[in-house]
Amino acid sequence: MAYHLHQIPLFTTLEKAENILLAGAGGGFDIYSGLPLYFALRQMGKKVHLANLAFSFLAGSDAEQINDVTWKVNANSSGVSYFPEKYLCEWLASVGEQVEIYSFAKAGVVPLRNAYQHLIDTLELDAVVLVDGGTDSLMRGDEAGLGTPTEDVASMGAVFQAEVDQKLLVCLGFGVDDFHGVPHAQFLENVARLSQKKAFLGCFSLTPGMVEANALRDATQYANEKMSFQPSIVANSIVSALEGHYGDHHATFRTSGSRLWINPLMYIYWGFQLEPIIDELLYYELIRNTENIDEINNLIMLFRSRITPKLKEQIPL
Repeated sequence: MAYHLHQIPLFTTLEKAENILLAGAGGGFDIYSGLPLYFALRQMGKKVHLANLAFSFLAGSDAEQINDVTWKVNANSSGVSYFPEKYLCEWLASVGEQVEIYSFAKAGVVPLRNAYQHLIDTLELDAVVLVDGGTDSLMRGDEAGLGTPTEDVASMGAVFQAEVDQKLLVCLGFGVDDFHGVPHAQFLENVARLSQKKAFLGCFSLTPGMVEANALRDATQYANEKMSFQPSIVANSIVSALEGHYGDHHATFRTSGSRLWINPLMYIYWGFQLEPIIDELLYYELIRNTENIDEINNLIMLFRSRITPKLKEQIPL
């Protein structure tokens, strides 16, 4: 597909999709990073559903269980203290959006694939857009550090195997994964490789004061109040950048003792076709038939034990 300068390829790619699932790939607050996209796609006239890989103990909540790994969370759900999906539903209700979030328990690729396929079929989806808060979802496996890839690759592998017309991945938060050891130079190298495959759908930026950016800020601050015991490092780093902070700025107690790089690149979205990313994932064949999340984690460690990772590079900025 040919694009022009005035077009944003991610949205142009989704132009014909009418029914879209926007899903947090890596768990916890990843769906918050998709909130600006939710409002943008709604503004385009799309029907948008929300999903998220949950860190919450969903079985301990009173949310409606759909199948073995899927619960339907809404603003009235209760029963667990760590519940970012519920608080996002509450915040959305406060701005007039009555939304349910399909929440997946941590699982292997096969159960998650079945869960995604169920939603694709029952909701008659045209597209699934996975959202990663951070950029570690682009790590192939041989980089100097992988960040926290287990949940990301579980979701990515599941959607890769599912049958739906369009499968995309969007990252928000360049620089935030330095906290988890992700080498930025090698992320950029992987983007370049995906560009060769015409899988890179470009970058576009939130800006301070933008309506959709304000939604991310307000929803994050609402969740901070409700879950002050465990605020999101990623979401609060992005919000800090949007507020104009730079460098070693700490918005939460969870990062104290570390050195952060809050910067304006954090509020840039990076869009990709999903399939070529999985084609590049060096350990995909090891994890493709996994049943639980611990299998994935153990197989990633096994893969890493068999290779010599690249050395960390410094970006010449």
